Amino acid sequence: MLAIAILAAGKGTRMKSALPKVLHPLAGISMVERVLMSCNGLSPQRRLLIVGHQAEYLEEALSHIPGLEFVLQKPQRGTGHAIQQLLPILKDFEGELLVLNGDIPLLRPRTITKLIEHHRSSVTDVTILTAKISNPEGYGRVFVDQNDIVNSIIEERDCTQEQLNNTLTNAGIYCFNWKQLAKVLPKLNNENNQGELYLTDTIAMLSKPRHIAVDDSTEVNGVNDRKQMSNCESFFQQRLRDYWMKEGVTFLDESSCTISENSFIGKDVIIEPQTHLRGRCRIGQGCHLGPGSLLSNVELGSNVKVSYSVLKDAKIGDGVEIGPFAHIRPEAVISDDCKVGNFVEIKKSQVGTGTKISHLSYIGDAELGSNVNIGAGTITANFDGETKNRTIIGNESKTGANSVLVAPITLGSQVTVGAGSTLTKDVPNGSLALGRAKQLVKRNWSPSTKAQD
Repeated sequence: MLAIAILAAGKGTRMKSALPKVLHPLAGISMVERVLMSCNGLSPQRRLLIVGHQAEYLEEALSHIPGLEFVLQKPQRGTGHAIQQLLPILKDFEGELLVLNGDIPLLRPRTITKLIEHHRSSVTDVTILTAKISNPEGYGRVFVDQNDIVNSIIEERDCTQEQLNNTLTNAGIYCFNWKQLAKVLPKLNNENNQGELYLTDTIAMLSKPRHIAVDDSTEVNGVNDRKQMSNCESFFQQRLRDYWMKEGVTFLDESSCTISENSFIGKDVIIEPQTHLRGRCRIGQGCHLGPGSLLSNVELGSNVKVSYSVLKDAKIGDGVEIGPFAHIRPEAVISDDCKVGNFVEIKKSQVGTGTKISHLSYIGDAELGSNVNIGAGTITANFDGETKNRTIIGNESKTGANSVLVAPITLGSQVTVGAGSTLTKDVPNGSLALGRAKQLVKRNWSPSTKAQD
């Protein structure tokens, strides 16, 4: 049997943020969720998140994760004190306790599995994960004998100058025999520079503690400040880009682009510089994205072109061309073979197959049929000051430049709207609609005559 405890009670003061440190996102997924994801293949009986600082905020943010138990540590008196909070909760538990930190998001599942397997094959009460680091500043040091038995773990702030020369470091990841750990946890004391209860002090109290060194020390890089978080983000982004390039995606300047973990990209997609995917994006094959585009929670069909544009929470069909400088807002559905041109904004609207909205238009709360042609500067005036109203335009209709359709309004099929018209009433099929003010022309006009009017 296996229980997992994740330490997430700290304040993370070096982040200088109102957001709990472990909730800061990396490639779209919070640090602590990444730690949880690294344990997905283990099938643990219990998953316990030890919270303290902003505990209620953490519980609310992670409430969507099934089976996750929250354990309150208050006050926060060190890692040993955190695990002491499990004594009543795991009173009848028999098996291993895997202890992880909520701010070590790069840890790979295979490394955790290797740690557990090594522990189970050894006659020991605890196995710790270690790392050889050339510059071990900030890490506790691990001291072992010739048989790889751990003699002690000393926090950096408690090390002598000679002990600081040791480059074998503690990754803060442990696999314990829970029953044996539970016996020694009450014996911890705070006789150290920080006045805290250290979990590492239990190592000397347990039988034949062993260690296993991680193959790649990058995996155990912790996040304590914004610089370290940036380094981790770069690591994830490069890993994602490498994966998608192997799957048939082309990046013209990979270092300038970012991708979310939950995005899917089809084959033969070309991604130009300064293009970013956020949330759950689904990009069909043969698309051409960017340069300079931001897509968030967007579904694109095949062979879509997007340049210098922003798309969010929208669904786009095959063969659509968007941009430059278009803004596709939430609940927009654009069908196959449409054209959405420069400085066009579409919100909460359905656009039929083959429709063209080529320039300088706002389409909001509207339903456009197929093969509609929207002239430059057309506005669907959807808000009357109290409610949002719908505009419906039938198949093969077209609007002239600088038209305003005041909703609620329905234009039938094959309707033509004259340029410069403001329409407030429905228009039947096959009609020409004009709504212009009468044009006045004053002959022989000059500034002097203007003053006399």
